[in-house]
Amino acid sequence: MASMSRCFRSFVWTLVVVNLFAHQCRGDSEIAHEDVDTPSQPGCDNSFVLVKIRNWMDNMEATELVGVSARFGEKISDRNVETEAIPLALISLGTSCNSSSLPLTGQAAMVRRGECTFTSMARTAQAAGAKALVVINDKEDLCKMVCSDNDTFTDITIPSVLVPKSAGDTLEASLGRGETVKILMYSPKRPLVDISEVFLWLMAVGTVLGASFWSAWTAKEAAQEHYRTIKEGGDPYLSDAESDVNKDVVDINVMSAFLFLIMASIFLLVLYKFMSQWFLILLVILFCIGGFEGLQTCMVALLSRWFPRAAGSYYSVPLLGGVSALSLSVAPFALTFAILWGVYRNNSFAWIGQDVLGISLILSVLQVVRLPNIKVSTVLLSAAFIYDIFWVFVSPLIFSESVMIVVARGDKTNGEGIPMLLKVPRLFDPWGGYSIIGFGDILLPGLLVSFCLRYDWSAKKSLLNGYFLWTAVGYGLGQFSRLLEFLNTQILKFFAELSNLYPFCFCDMCLFRADFPRIRGSWLILQKLTVLN
Repeated sequence: MASMSRCFRSFVWTLVVVNLFAHQCRGDSEIAHEDVDTPSQPGCDNSFVLVKIRNWMDNMEATELVGVSARFGEKISDRNVETEAIPLALISLGTSCNSSSLPLTGQAAMVRRGECTFTSMARTAQAAGAKALVVINDKEDLCKMVCSDNDTFTDITIPSVLVPKSAGDTLEASLGRGETVKILMYSPKRPLVDISEVFLWLMAVGTVLGASFWSAWTAKEAAQEHYRTIKEGGDPYLSDAESDVNKDVVDINVMSAFLFLIMASIFLLVLYKFMSQWFLILLVILFCIGGFEGLQTCMVALLSRWFPRAAGSYYSVPLLGGVSALSLSVAPFALTFAILWGVYRNNSFAWIGQDVLGISLILSVLQVVRLPNIKVSTVLLSAAFIYDIFWVFVSPLIFSESVMIVVARGDKTNGEGIPMLLKVPRLFDPWGGYSIIGFGDILLPGLLVSFCLRYDWSAKKSLLNGYFLWTAVGYGLGQFSRLLEFLNTQILKFFAELSNLYPFCFCDMCLFRADFPRIRGSWLILQKLTVLN
């Protein structure tokens, strides 16, 4: 068992570095995009809005398509009324881009993107009697349909939508087979708060609280064991780090906190430059190994209360050393669970297994990795603060895009993101998708919260006079900001992330002390008020 713990300890640090870069990216994207960079002219000042396109082929409803609305024309309705479906017709524009070969009265015109401007296409389709315009892009990306001319466009009154090439090919193929195609375009609004965010909040806060109590209980048992050793005539100067109970605990020091900033940045750059499908598979394998170890550790810790004899019986296993009978019993289940998730990770129900493995891994990491004092906490959170700001907000100035968001979103892996996050499907969101939170959003604050609880127990502080309650409340309030979807400006999002990850970051920079007992009462009041505010 000791050999397994040492292997797990070294593996934990590798996964911690992998995990921490993921906590900035959110799973939801904005439906409406107010673009201040594109020209705003009379009749050309609409927001760019994602649009759902329901389509029926010979009265059989097909897969819903997604496009983006234009800067000009009528705004897309948010209503989904099937009676408003209109027939679709494929047209070809004349060489002068001002005439259509077909009458389009009461129909939606579909045309491929070509030499004509978007506004010319819309005016031509409208002149032919079309009720809407669908433009097929020449690639899979969705670009912005803007007004390039310095003119007014109030005369364009029909809605216009751009669809990716594959979606246009599907519609065109159906028309080519002589089928009747009808479409209904609408842009449903997203709810301000989805119930999935509540579940995610409960999972994050519950994981931090559970890890804190587990860590404090383990430390308390270690202290009691050390006291019994002294009473039985053991060495009174034997430190906890040298005792058998705490030999698998890794204390972070100041140098480790600084190395985090460097190692995490290097790893993030490697992922950004070399991220591909095979690299993602490697991360999935690493996550499965870590999830297996974490799930096994949690199950053994839980079941050992009911099966103490199995937990105390050890067997010698080649390459692993002494392993308890309880560990050998639960290992097959944990391994099978991790393998099944890896195989079926792309299924709709796979998020459940990912969350189970992720929470187990986080709980195990917070038992192995600990903060020894508030000084290290300040250095670690400050380093993470610099890391976040640079790779999210500064990196676009160097790489033309946010490195952290590109990696977390999985742009180079066919949209399959990294598995180092917890996610819950959006239940009442018409756009679907997942609400997500990266492991770093739980691990970093969890280190501080669990440290505070261990200190409160060792110092025999009450709940109200201790530090655990206030750090836990600060973290809960920070995570609660995830529910406030109407905080939609970059500045508010910026400060919401600060309160999410670092409820004590700025305050701790004032507390560059090695231990809590030296903190003056005024600093204690300031720290508590900082959390409450």
